[in-house]
Amino acid sequence: MNISRFWQPLKKTSYIGMVAIATTLSISLLSCTATTPAPSNLSTNYRWKNVAIGGGGYVTGVYLHPLQKDLAYIRTDIGGFYRWDALNKTWIALNERLSRKDSNYYGGEALAIDPNNANIVYIAAGKYTASWSGLGTIFKSSDRGQNWTKLNINLPMGSNEDKRWLGARLVVNPSNSKNIFFGSRTNGLWQSLDQGVTWAQVTAFPGKSTNNIGISSVAFGKTAGLMYANAHGDGLYLSKDTGLTWSKISGSPTQVNRLVIASNSVMYVTHAAGVSKYKNDVWTTITPTNAKAAFSSLTVDPNNPDRLLIAYDQYDKHDDANRIFQSNDGGNTWQSKTPTLNHQVSWWYDWYFGSATSAIEFDPQVPGKVWLTDWYGIWQTSNIDTNPTVWTNYEKGHEELVSFALATPPQGSALVSGMADVDGFNHNNGLDTYPSKDFTRTGAWFQDTYSIAYGENNPLQMVRVGGHRWSNIFTGATSTDGGLTWKQFPSFPANIMPLRVAMSATNPKLFVVSISNGQPIRTTDGGSTWSSVSGLPQGPGGAWYWGQPLVADKVDGNTFYYYSNGKAYRSIDGGATFNIVNSTLNSESWSMIKTLPGVKGEVWLSLNGNGLHRSPDGGASFSKIAGVETAYLFAFGKPPNDSNISALYVYGKITGLGEGIFRSLDYGKTWASVGNSQKLIGNQPNVMEASRQTFGLVFIGTNGRGVYYGTP
Repeated sequence: MNISRFWQPLKKTSYIGMVAIATTLSISLLSCTATTPAPSNLSTNYRWKNVAIGGGGYVTGVYLHPLQKDLAYIRTDIGGFYRWDALNKTWIALNERLSRKDSNYYGGEALAIDPNNANIVYIAAGKYTASWSGLGTIFKSSDRGQNWTKLNINLPMGSNEDKRWLGARLVVNPSNSKNIFFGSRTNGLWQSLDQGVTWAQVTAFPGKSTNNIGISSVAFGKTAGLMYANAHGDGLYLSKDTGLTWSKISGSPTQVNRLVIASNSVMYVTHAAGVSKYKNDVWTTITPTNAKAAFSSLTVDPNNPDRLLIAYDQYDKHDDANRIFQSNDGGNTWQSKTPTLNHQVSWWYDWYFGSATSAIEFDPQVPGKVWLTDWYGIWQTSNIDTNPTVWTNYEKGHEELVSFALATPPQGSALVSGMADVDGFNHNNGLDTYPSKDFTRTGAWFQDTYSIAYGENNPLQMVRVGGHRWSNIFTGATSTDGGLTWKQFPSFPANIMPLRVAMSATNPKLFVVSISNGQPIRTTDGGSTWSSVSGLPQGPGGAWYWGQPLVADKVDGNTFYYYSNGKAYRSIDGGATFNIVNSTLNSESWSMIKTLPGVKGEVWLSLNGNGLHRSPDGGASFSKIAGVETAYLFAFGKPPNDSNISALYVYGKITGLGEGIFRSLDYGKTWASVGNSQKLIGNQPNVMEASRQTFGLVFIGTNGRGVYYGTP
């Protein structure tokens, strides 16, 4: 990554702080040095782009510039920030040059546009407030997000934490663009007077907010110096001198979700108890009488201060679909808005619309046009005044899913994927077209799919494991057509969470399953009956576990391998019993064990900062691949046409080439870079597979930016 292009630190002290944060976020990147440098055959031109899936992640805010038509941004909880391309109706990801060590910055805590300059935008970035995550920060762009400058402020941020959909924490003073305020979750209110070059805490702010939610909204009034701030759990505060002094607004709601100041200076507020407005120092409750839930989202027409929209916070998907209410008289009366949905993503369900609505906004440049963001994506209507109202979801470019598993069989579809929250997909429409169905519509419904495997002798025979985190019910399913249709296991042991599955190379009814915090299990009849596996340690805790400790031999249908805590295990009786065959390996929790296609007993093992290791004898002995300093992820793919040696891909660090994504066509003797400096795929990459059908095609699944594929 070219630090100078992305961060452009303003001061040496800021750069040092940034390096310290990056060091904290790094996962042992420099802990291993190869004894012999690996020769390089330089680089290979590669193009990286997202596999088209269709969003699926939480969009926590939408921001429309008051002066520039079609200039819109969104923030997401774990997928970064995006800008709208109105001509192509697509979203442009703005975090693509962030590397893996900076994955915390893919968290969208807040965004602010400069209302006086359409080119300037600020983002507050950081996923978690916990110390292990590292501190968040604020970036500034003067070219609409193409390049960013890291500002000299480092605070805990929590874009993926409680109440992440609340109002604007980061705002630019419309009367003075040099003046910026940021309401933090844990460290109070902050202010800059020089466009973010320097920051100071506003010690005069007296609010005592709820832990880890903090000051969730800051807003400016319609007269110079007038501003408001919400200390969540405490109430609303008013300043008449741009933050020098503050007073609590008597009678204000304590758990405010959103606040908006209309052009006539009336303040509207959604909160835990309903909807209120504040006019002439008097609070009035204006909650719709037929409301069934609390409201979160709120917007006032910038051209008509009496025209309001509100939307529910949460809802039951089996409840009525009317989740938006409109008032044309300042909240005195309300009309429920019935939606008609124009789906651009065929696998989306109608109940996705308005699911945990985070923001609803009138378009300041187009009368009647409204934007809405929710748990799954972004919607627009061109005319809010119709009833029913037609809403269209625009997801192109917004890929925000968390991937658990990828499968690239040598027959059938090029890719089959397992995801968090939306189960998974068979990408039989190609990589640039949305899947027509999710797994749920093909015979077996899970919230998550944690692992997918196929039989080497018959790759159309597949198995996947997963289940429902919210109900603690887990199981799996089998397929005989390459994952186009699925049949749920006839049985599965209760109260256990499956993590990884390996299918016999020759017997599709035989597979072994590792489980969360327990002993692995196996079946010999396709999931009708189950028995315990002996000889293996207790599995790691799930579901947010990314290691791959279990694999089947690609030739011998009775042989399986397992790695844990510095030891390699092998079974030669169909997974019934495992024995330790090597106890000399480094202990590493972030590890992947894989077998080489077409070669019996060929086992490879990645140990993150302890490099990449190869065993030709079923795990009895391993040799380290020289020059691979870090093997974070790796995969085998189809050989080139003039070779029978599988292409080897590594996401890690190679001596002489640095960190990135690499390919070797000679089992690690020489390497070529296949990465792209414009797309560093840095949002916690967690799974890597390469095509067994097309030479050069490789996939990387992430923790919030979906799945990328690379092609020469």
